[in-house]
Amino acid sequence: MNRRNFLMVGAAAGALAATGAQAQMAAPAACAGDGTPMQFMPKKAKDPAPLAGELEKYAKCPYCGMDRTQYHFTRHLIHYGDDLVDGTCSIHCAAISLSLNLDRQPKTIYAPDNSAPGDIKPLVEVEKLTYVIGGGLKPVMSKTPKTSFASKDQAQAIVAKDGGEVVDFNKALTMSYLSMAEDTMMIRKNREERRKKMMEQQGGSMEHKSH
Repeated sequence: MNRRNFLMVGAAAGALAATGAQAQMAAPAACAGDGTPMQFMPKKAKDPAPLAGELEKYAKCPYCGMDRTQYHFTRHLIHYGDDLVDGTCSIHCAAISLSLNLDRQPKTIYAPDNSAPGDIKPLVEVEKLTYVIGGGLKPVMSKTPKTSFASKDQAQAIVAKDGGEVVDFNKALTMSYLSMAEDTMMIRKNREERRKKMMEQQGGSMEHKSH
């Protein structure tokens, strides 16, 4: 490398280093109060009572956009120690929230009690719930269903009838992380197929109108 090229490379490297240093200095100010400056910041205001009007306040999952009322039977809600709240559609998206908010300690994590009657399943602290992995139940954001019940007897009865495994929240969360790559690829494929179908339908509609 000749001297001229060496100086040009050195100047470019110096500029990049300066830019990186400026970005590092600016980042904490952009997210003041965060332990990890680049971590996800929930978009909602702090909420000391997240269960009051929960589905109205946290209508859509912030990670996939799915309607939490429609998927009330798998939705989760994480109440962090600083009173910020993440309402997700599933344990899959709850796992994303927990991994992105490493410096926030969850105060309470809630999931639905599918043992309860009614059209909308109530949220219960996950420590009081039993999860059925598999068991022929409907999966959400995953190939493998992970369904929560307050009644361990009901969970065991489902497994005895349809197969699956009875686990606690920590094991269900671990299994969500272990299947994250495969589930994410499945979600991307499904969404791409839906987009193509919509475009084909729109194209057919435009062609019909032109005739």
